[in-house]
Amino acid sequence: MKKYTYSAKESDNEGKWFLVDAEGAVLGRIATVIAARLRGKHNPLYTPHTDTGDSVVVINADKIVFTGRKLEQKNYYRHSGYIGGLKTINAKELLQKRPEDIIRFAVKGMLPKNRLGRKLFKKLKVYAGDKHPHSAQQPEVMELS
Repeated sequence: MKKYTYSAKESDNEGKWFLVDAEGAVLGRIATVIAARLRGKHNPLYTPHTDTGDSVVVINADKIVFTGRKLEQKNYYRHSGYIGGLKTINAKELLQKRPEDIIRFAVKGMLPKNRLGRKLFKKLKVYAGDKHPHSAQQPEVMELS
């Protein structure tokens, strides 16, 4: 009798929705939980090359917490593609301008750098306030340990 390893297909995944409240949460700690949930590592059907994860809605991104002096010292970079086109913004300024991007950047860095990672990243929805337009999906509240 031969035994085979089961490889999950995307049709096997139900894909639930989860709601995460980022108020008072440390950035790196919450990002690892979100990335693992998007990836599907909590799921017994987890298969590395398949989307077996869930969708995640993050609210209160403007109330995220940084440890140490990261708020003043951590920099985010982007480049225009032209010579001398490097733009820099620190975490404090980015938290005031676009607080959603802080969580997006942290989670995106923890996902695979390929087609699957780009697909998983689309299942992350981040909002600065406590309102979100995804109540029709009936997201379950996810507790952070």
